[in-house]
Amino acid sequence: MSGPGERRPIVVGVDPDPARRTALAWAADDAARRRLPLRAVHAEGVPTRGYRRREVPPSWEEWNEALHKAGKQVLEEAAAFVTARHPQLQVDTLLAEGDPVWVLREQSRDATAVVVGSRHLSRTREVFGSASVALPVMAHTHCPLVIVPEPEHITQDPAHFVVGVDGSEHSAAAVDVAFEEAALHGAQLRALFVWEPGPLRIFDEHGPQQEGRRLLSEIVAGRRDRFPEVDLRHELVVGHPVQVLTEASAHALGLVVGTRGRGGFTGMLLGSVSQGVLHHARCPVIAVPSRG
Repeated sequence: MSGPGERRPIVVGVDPDPARRTALAWAADDAARRRLPLRAVHAEGVPTRGYRRREVPPSWEEWNEALHKAGKQVLEEAAAFVTARHPQLQVDTLLAEGDPVWVLREQSRDATAVVVGSRHLSRTREVFGSASVALPVMAHTHCPLVIVPEPEHITQDPAHFVVGVDGSEHSAAAVDVAFEEAALHGAQLRALFVWEPGPLRIFDEHGPQQEGRRLLSEIVAGRRDRFPEVDLRHELVVGHPVQVLTEASAHALGLVVGTRGRGGFTGMLLGSVSQGVLHHARCPVIAVPSRG
């Protein structure tokens, strides 16, 4: 995700709940794999779970001091968790004041990737809780954003990543990241073009399928030479994009999708499809902004 010789850190937003460490573990493993530093970030603005149980301080100064103390403890515990997992990993912490969305957007300017966690609530409720920052950060991030679900999902052999391809320039950036991730993990890569038949599917089936195969061939051209170790499987799948990508994500190491970087998705990941993927994907979702 970063260029040769760059030491841009992996940035992870730290959840105050010590039971929710999946995103932190993912970020630490990724930083160690890439030999990059890890920056653990916590934004003051709301009291941590433990602090909410206590009586609200009577003054702003005491309230602010309590938030600062609680936030510092959150980061100390996070750093200890990372060090126990990867003793040689360079870790720094940042306790920031302000809206978590703004803090992580600013951090993304100089990061290799930003990692946040999410919790699946149900199929009818928001996949991200009201306090989540994932969706608004995604709209304006300057680097790939990794959304890691809680709890950790079960992967399946052979280890693989999935990337959604729609033939646009935006999905080309996602394919680059997907190849890189697959190479780093020693995993396979499934590049999927999803074609949803229209009401006249009997008459228009051949053309769209041929176009899909052409786009898949074009978008992987050249990347195989750069990543010869990656076992690539490109597939044209007929069905609804949300259902196809959700099923493909069930046991994957990650699902990679492209974004415009200014809000919204493009092509087959536009609007309700992107929301559906983020609601139902059972593996980490890596949202990659366009290069522009």
